[in-house]
Amino acid sequence: MATNPSLDPELLERALAVSGEKTKKAAVTRALKEFIARRTQRQLLDLMGALDWDETFDYKDERSRP
Repeated sequence: MATNPSLDPELLERALAVSGEKTKKAAVTRALKEFIARRTQRQLLDLMGALDWDETFDYKDERSRP
């Protein structure tokens, strides 16, 4: 899928400088991957405290042994 986004040239130059990537494409790809990773981590952190834990659950008891 070919895409030609209109990017802020100053932001792109800064991304190149801080990322250490050699090409604009590599810098944008890296930035997108890091963006996705951070958002995914944020979603996981938002779950903290939202789940109920059963303190009496013993995972070892649930293992099946032949």
